[in-house]
Formats: sequence, structure tokens, C-alpha cells
Amino acid sequence: MKKIIQSALLGVCLLFAIHIFAQDNRATNSNVQDMEIFYHTIERGQTVYSIAKMYDLMVIDIHRLNPGSENGIKAGDQLKIPQRRFEEKSILNVRSDDNHTIHTIQKGETIFGLSRKYNVSEDRILQANPGLSNATFSIGKKIRIPKAIVQKPVFEIVDNKGTREVYYTIPANETLYNICRRFKTTEDELLDLNPELAGGLRVGMTIRFPLRINENEIPVTPRPAPVVPATPSVARLPASAAKIALLLPFDAGNPKPTEIIEYYEGMLLAVDSIRKQGFFAELFVYEIGENDAAKTMRLLQQKKEELSKVQLIIGGNTTEQIKLIADFAKQNRIKYIIPFDRNDKEVYDNPFIFLANTPPDYLNVTAAYAGANLFGKHNIIFIDTKDSLNQTEFIKEFKQELKDRNISSKDAVYNAEKFEENTLSILSTTKPNMIMPVSRSLSALLKITPALRALAEMNPDYNLTLFGYPWWQTYLQDCLDDFHTLNTYIYSYFYADISHPGMKQFYDNYKKWYSKSPSTTNFKYSMLGFDTGMFFFHALHKFGENFEEHLSELNYKSLQTGFKFERVNKNGGFINTNLYIVHFNRENSIIRSEF
Repeated sequence: MKKIIQSALLGVCLLFAIHIFAQDNRATNSNVQDMEIFYHTIERGQTVYSIAKMYDLMVIDIHRLNPGSENGIKAGDQLKIPQRRFEEKSILNVRSDDNHTIHTIQKGETIFGLSRKYNVSEDRILQANPGLSNATFSIGKKIRIPKAIVQKPVFEIVDNKGTREVYYTIPANETLYNICRRFKTTEDELLDLNPELAGGLRVGMTIRFPLRINENEIPVTPRPAPVVPATPSVARLPASAAKIALLLPFDAGNPKPTEIIEYYEGMLLAVDSIRKQGFFAELFVYEIGENDAAKTMRLLQQKKEELSKVQLIIGGNTTEQIKLIADFAKQNRIKYIIPFDRNDKEVYDNPFIFLANTPPDYLNVTAAYAGANLFGKHNIIFIDTKDSLNQTEFIKEFKQELKDRNISSKDAVYNAEKFEENTLSILSTTKPNMIMPVSRSLSALLKITPALRALAEMNPDYNLTLFGYPWWQTYLQDCLDDFHTLNTYIYSYFYADISHPGMKQFYDNYKKWYSKSPSTTNFKYSMLGFDTGMFFFHALHKFGENFEEHLSELNYKSLQTGFKFERVNKNGGFINTNLYIVHFNRENSIIRSEF
């Protein structure tokens, strides 16, 4: 009987243990089911740590999903990145804290659209949904939308030793410039009374300053927050500080407010970086509206005295705005940098203009020349895939350059059934082959690369190389492995060089200053702002206001956008003719070189 009881107890224990194991196992499976996976293609110079920071994860999260990654990763490989899927149980929990709204993504929606709909920034949405990006933003997915933060400034007037002072609690998007203008004070005075401002202006901080305006002018119900972003830091500037005006469309009507703000944020990082080298710049920031020539004209008239004393003007968004600013710069002999437009004609008769983005016509000519230099000894083949987005002007320019140098080329029309056979008939085994689709589209690439890879693997003597366009940078998720296998070169006026020694510092500083990472878009406006600032601040620092006479002596190595300015004619300004050649070699590394 004793043995029977012992056996029964043992059986109960085993059943209990099995039940516990099953529960544990179900919990583990549930966690896996709650996890959505997407893939990150590793770029040169990235580490598990940097990728984890990018997606707001811990390193161990990546190691768990990618066995072996703890021993090292290499460019071109893919890592699994976890993203939580919020099921009904989670949704109920989130709703109960009143900090988020759960939104089911509908057809046609975008992250930007949701940010406008819910009145929160794109960055806050991304931070609330680790791993969310344009690539993982799919119909039916449930995501968390943070509730909009309503921050109101608080005003209090006190008597301090016979002096009436304002105690002001800083709201979101406030700036020192706006405070000084609104309350008739100066940055020096604010620093004297509020030493903590040396660490930057922060939301929720309370500062004090003398009351110099009528008490009734201080609004009881605060006016809407200014649209100009807050300056992250402030320092007492020497009298010799260069004065630089930024005229940008920060307002909510601008279809690209995030890009403009990131450009400004990058510019501020450049101001801080060059300050550490002994050069001080004072920024005067003005809102000009997204498409408001009248507002720009009023600004130039009302701020004429202030603006006429600056050494640089940077900005303008539309042809009409640029025309007004260009005329003002010419009348007052001020250098004017046009940061975004690539086709502005004002540069041809205004010697004070610097067109920072390479115009398409100049890019085509320079890229055609570079292509002829690179592939003059190749068997050159142009393939018409019958896709849209044909680069007719560039191909025409390239072929003319080849003809002028007596370099032959071949034309082929894509045929899905006979592409491999037809290509074999025109490939050379005695010299390398360069192949270029006449369309820049992803569709054109996906048509030809599988067959070209097969040919390359079948016979390495074909020595195949692809040559392509700036837009190919946006196809890396689909084509990176093909680019490396086919020894691909692209020409471009921009490329973010992740091997640049200053890249990590830029990301670290950006995160430190703004508590966010730069946008995940291929072209980063924050880097454009930083590069533009660094180039022109260096120019002013080294050579003064007449730096145009020393442009060839500037050797700033950019993060993303390089500058090589050439005067368009004796009466005109300068155009950026910089060109990068980006090489995806067979050793799985990416090399950016200036042409």
C-alpha cells in the first residue's frame, strides 16, 4: 500500500511538473508570437551596439535573435530586429495609462500623416514603437500613438530688491531669441541672471529677467508656441563673432517641417563644433513661411538694419523667396547660400550666391566625364528595360562624352526570355564589361541583376561591373548583395560615409542634444545642415568675408554632402560641382571617393 501511495504521489508530482513546463513553454511561445521581426542590412562600420542604439534596443535583444552576432558582424549581412506586436491584451493595458492611443494603420496612411493627425512628432511615434519605420509600416498593424503634450508657459511677476522681475517657465519650442525680442532683454543679461542657461534652454526650466514691458502685455493665456525650434545651447559670444542669418520655413504649413527643423538642428551642431575650434558664430533665425513671398519681403524690410550687418544669409524655399533674398544680399554685398534649390537661375548674374546643391545639368556633365574616365577601357553596354524613369538626358550626355573620346558602346533591349542568351552574345572575355540600365528604377535593376549574377558566377572571366544613379542608394535593402557581387559604381552628389571619423561624433551629439536620432531617410537634412555650416564657418574662420578667393584651399571632408564651388561666369555666383563615386566592391566594403 505504501508503494502504491508513493507511486501515486510521484505521478501527481510528474503531472504537476509537466503542467508547469507546459505553462512555461506556452509563455515562451506567446512571447515569440508577440514579436514581429524585420531585417536590418548591416552597413560598413556598424556594430551591434550602434544598431541596438538605432532601434532603441539592448545588445542582448539582437544577440538572442542572431546567434553568432556576439562574435562579430560584417557589412552586407542581415540582422533580425525585434518589434513588439501589440495584441488586444496589451492594448487594454496601454489604454489604461492614458498616455497612448492605439491606432490600426489604414491604407494610404504614413508616419508623417499620423504625426499631423494626432499632433505629435514623428520621432515620438517612432520612439513609442521600437523598430517601426517606413519599411515596417504596414496596413493592419497596431501601433502606439503618444498623447500630445500640452505645455503652457507660466508667468509670475515678483519684486526683487525694488526691481520688478518676470519669472518665466519655458514651454515647448521656445527660443532665447524670441524671449529677448518679446521681453526686451538680451542673451547676456539672461546669462548673468540665469547661469544654468549655459547648459541650454530646456522645457520646464524657470528663468528670470527684469520686467521692461507693460504688465498687461504679458498674456494670461499663452500665445501659441513659436515655430522656430529651441536652441539647445547658448554661450556668451565675443564681439568678433560672425553673424549668420537663417531664413527658413518652419511653419506648420510647410509640407516638410521635419526636414527643415533637422537642417536647423544640424546647423546648430556645426556652430557648436566650430566654436570648439575658436570660431564663434551668432545665428539670427527667421520664419519666412513655406510659400510666402510677401512675408519674406516684409521681413527683409522690417529687419533691414539687422540683416544688413550679417556675413552670411542661408535659406529661402521658393523661387520668389530666393529672388527677394538674392536681391537683398546683392544690394548689401552679403554672401547668400541657397541650401535646397538645385535649379535657381539667380546664380548666373549675382556674384554673392552660392548654390549648395549641384544642379542636374552640371551633375550629368560631371558624371558623364567621370564615367568615361572609369570605364573607357571597358566593353560598355546600355540596356533598355522598357521601364519608366529613363535617365534620357544623362545617357545622352554620357554617350556624347564616349563618342568625343572615340570610345565605343553597345545598346541592348531587355527580353525576359532571352536576356541571358542575348547578353552573352555581347559580353567580352578579353576586357571588363560595364553594364548600365537606362532607367534608374528598382524594377529595371530587379530585371537584370539575377541573370547578371548567374553569368558572373558561371564564368568569372566576364568581369562584370554595374554603373548607376544616385537613386540606387534607396534600393540597398533589395539590392546590396547584388551591388557587391557585381562590383557596382554609382555617381551621386551626396552619400553619407559611415566610415567617416566624425560620423559617430555627429550621431552621439545629435542624440545628446535633441534626445532623438537623425531621420532614417537616405538623404539626411540634419547632415546637410551640419556640412553646410561646417564648410562655410570654416571659410569665414580661415579667410574672412572674402573667402571666395580661397575656396580651393578649403579641405573640409563632409559627412554627406561635399562642396566644390566654381564660379559660373565673371558676373555670376558659385555652383557646387562636387561629385562622389560610390563603389560597392566584391570585398563587401563601400568606398566613397570625390571625383
